[in-house]
Amino acid sequence: MEKLKERWGITSNFQLIIIFIVFAITGSSSVYVAKPFLSFIGLEAQNFSDSWWGPILYWALRIMLIFPFYQILLVIYGWLFGQFKFFWNIEKKMLTRLGLGFLFN
Repeated sequence: MEKLKERWGITSNFQLIIIFIVFAITGSSSVYVAKPFLSFIGLEAQNFSDSWWGPILYWALRIMLIFPFYQILLVIYGWLFGQFKFFWNIEKKMLTRLGLGFLFN
């Protein structure tokens, strides 16, 4: 735990627990929040082919569409739990690695 605290630049175990809770809540709720949106745009398993590539395409599209919800909720939950600065830095680093770093210049 000490290596993780040092790497993330945090000082207390309480802050580490809060960060883990935010990551857990964000993962679960991003799927939950995205479900009505995915149904609205017609992304449901029965709309895809029964061949071998149908389920693969369905899950690939679903994960790509859930990703933006995750990014937004991560910052919102981080703010609600008082860790906005930490999660904003994580967000900037993640988007920069995806090639979207120009958004922060």
